[in-house]
Amino acid sequence: IRTTEDICKRMIAVAICAVKGEGVDAEIVQKVVDQFDAASFFSPKEAIFIADQQPDDQQRANFAWRYECLWVFLWSLGYVKALDFPDHICNVPEAVGFIRDQGSLENLIKNAELRSKSAILDEADLIYRMNWACTNARIKNQSAPANLDAGVVYERYYALNWLIRYQNQDWDSVSTDT
Repeated sequence: IRTTEDICKRMIAVAICAVKGEGVDAEIVQKVVDQFDAASFFSPKEAIFIADQQPDDQQRANFAWRYECLWVFLWSLGYVKALDFPDHICNVPEAVGFIRDQGSLENLIKNAELRSKSAILDEADLIYRMNWACTNARIKNQSAPANLDAGVVYERYYALNWLIRYQNQDWDSVSTDT
């Protein structure tokens, strides 16, 4: 399992990219980067996105979806009590609020309570199975079972695979195979 510090840094980077993806002004994005001293937290792909003054709509949408990863990180650190059934998107204002309210990397680390390895692995196993159910439905040209939101499931799967060091891949290369 990743360390609390690594998760907090990844969470900040993901949050900043998601906010930019949502269309927040570049000046505000830069202020948040500076506030958290986060320039070194970005993956190579995230750094390119953050530097891009006019990302296209698809790039912005892809990064905005990462709020779901942020929610998983907040859960793994004990800021979110439970991960709801993935049939709806997370509470974005609440997710961003946790980071804003902590105000610094140091506070995020200090106030985190990393979940047990077994709890994180159990969640990774569950989301793996949900991802397979969504993939299987897509292959069969069917709707996802139980109203699962395939986008939410995928982002959670991505975040959890990074958390558990699945195939020890870096953020830009996390595998979500089924």
